[in-house]
Amino acid sequence: MVKSPQIEYEDKIMRARISGDIDHHCAKFIRKEIDSFIFEHKPLMIIIDLSGVEFMDSSGLGLILGRYTNACEIGAKFAIYCPNRKIRKILELAGIERIMRIEGDDGYEIC
Repeated sequence: MVKSPQIEYEDKIMRARISGDIDHHCAKFIRKEIDSFIFEHKPLMIIIDLSGVEFMDSSGLGLILGRYTNACEIGAKFAIYCPNRKIRKILELAGIERIMRIEGDDGYEIC
């Protein structure tokens, strides 16, 4: 069963907390939930909280990059929050930190 992302919204800041695994089975559902919220509320800042994600494949990278593109389209800032060490390694290998902020533990800036 796919868990819906928990979306919090305050002061034009949207935080989408994702938990469990992000793979091709659930990425489309998560993407749809987050996009609906983005285009309805047009936040000024979008944070994708990965602190509850245990596993992520290339579908997760696509999920993140697509939400980053949507943020750019509406003029919002974008950040990834608190990926675990395995997820952070995947993000680093993909070069994600060159185009968006990664915040959280281990010396990274916190929102």
